[in-house]
Amino acid sequence: MSRTVKALVALSLVAFVSACAGQQEEPVVYEPVVAEPVSSKL
Repeated sequence: MSRTVKALVALSLVAFVSACAGQQEEPVVYEPVVAEPVSSKL
């Protein structure tokens, strides 16, 4: 393989690994959904 192809493969591999690692580090925060009180008086 040529030097350019090797460089492109290496860069794409690094980008892929860093993207996967970045997704795992982000904490997932679920905000509790609170229903609004509904008045039954009509």
